Amino acid sequence: MLTYLVVAFHVLASGLLLVLVLLHSGKGGGLSDMFGGGMGAAAQGSTVVEKNLDRITVAVALVFAFSTVGLGLLLST
Repeated sequence: MLTYLVVAFHVLASGLLLVLVLLHSGKGGGLSDMFGGGMGAAAQGSTVVEKNLDRITVAVALVFAFSTVGLGLLLST
């Protein structure tokens, strides 16, 4: 039963991580410009939206990493 819960977290985290990475702006801007990261980002660095997107992406990446380790430990026994 615990394995199914960890698998559910892992699948959810992997899908969310995929979406969050695609939202990041590249060299020429990206999908994050839709949420307020427009022209001001080039002049003054990262916007608040980009910083929050970075934080959320790191948190989801940590959940993904821990669920990967957890699955490895659960399935090795």
